[in-house]
Amino acid sequence: MNAFESGARKAVPAVLVYAQLGDQVLMIHKGRPGDYHAGKWNGLGGKCEPDESAMEAARRELREESGLELPRECFRPLGILHFPNFKAHRNEDWIVWVFIARVPREHSSGLVSECAEGKLEWVPRAKLLELNLWAGDREFLPYVVAERPFQGTIWYHHQEVLRSELLPLADMAGEPGPARGAG
Repeated sequence: MNAFESGARKAVPAVLVYAQLGDQVLMIHKGRPGDYHAGKWNGLGGKCEPDESAMEAARRELREESGLELPRECFRPLGILHFPNFKAHRNEDWIVWVFIARVPREHSSGLVSECAEGKLEWVPRAKLLELNLWAGDREFLPYVVAERPFQGTIWYHHQEVLRSELLPLADMAGEPGPARGAG
């Protein structure tokens, strides 16, 4: 029996949403005291609820954190990320579905500037990598910016990336892509 089957380790399903309006991407600056992500900039998102699909979670999280109520057709699944032992103190792996959400101008007026998670800001796509991000985000955000489907695994120790494997989905059938760090 492996660690997941025995309950010693658990997988947490979650979503990340990168809402886009023109060349701007909606980001949240996490500021809640005690938050594992405090001080970092992230896409919007969070954990899936029981019996909720990743698409449903993406729509709900975007609505809860930004006030934007977007129809399903505005969302495009873009990638999936695995973060083994991301919260080691809880024995949690995170499995994260990454979405792009195109925000029609007529829906942009519902946006709030702050929520319980932090402050929201539209950031030019070209400036995303200048933000204080998780180190692993710097590795997959170029796929998000290019709107190139991908999958990957990023191993952390505290807030440091130990290694990563990221592949564009089109390359899945071909040769393995480059990996970073020691195996």
